[in-house]
Amino acid sequence: MEPDLLKPAARPPAKPNGKRELTKNQNRQTILEAARQVFAELGFGATTVRDIIRATPLASGTFYNYFKSKEEVFQAIQDESALRIRPRLHEERAKAASIEEFISGTFRIFFEYVAADQSNFHAIRRNTDTLRVRVHTPEVIAGFEELREDLETAIAKGLFPPVDADYLMAAIVGVAFEMAERMLRSDNPDPAAAAVFATTLFMGGVRALPHVVAAARSVADIAAA
Repeated sequence: MEPDLLKPAARPPAKPNGKRELTKNQNRQTILEAARQVFAELGFGATTVRDIIRATPLASGTFYNYFKSKEEVFQAIQDESALRIRPRLHEERAKAASIEEFISGTFRIFFEYVAADQSNFHAIRRNTDTLRVRVHTPEVIAGFEELREDLETAIAKGLFPPVDADYLMAAIVGVAFEMAERMLRSDNPDPAAAAVFATTLFMGGVRALPHVVAAARSVADIAAA
């Protein structure tokens, strides 16, 4: 008998436990979904880990298998959100052939995303103290950096004048988040209208914005009363 035949057969490499991985992913998503709802309802500052656990069917010990704190949960929510929208924003900006297309595409994609995922955005912006956490998440910061890099590329191509890309990035981000929050307070959020307003503001300044019909009396009427 050949010596090699006496050797035990080599075992095939172990396959990952599909069911276990599926359960882990489901548990993680269950926690994140519960946290979104609790953050949106109570605000980040008032929310406790116990509040999040109570909103799930999971045991308290299960939570700590995935996250160490509510801060980690919050950051995971923001990172997931950023990872979903960043490729769409970059693609839209890359194909822009003018300043207006760059600006309008950025706002339109962002506002459409927010309108379609309102619970997640409310979880982000429910409390002012969440802003500090939001800007420190790796994927969100990477998204801001991508916008700055896209602006620098557009400037290098001559699409934009040689302006300060950092300031312009900060201005776009600030307007986008604040306007999105105001948009969601409306009974009928209108991403297209919000994008037009923001784009017009950036392109032409306040004087170029469309006028609205005053719902209350004018200043002159009040003064004459």
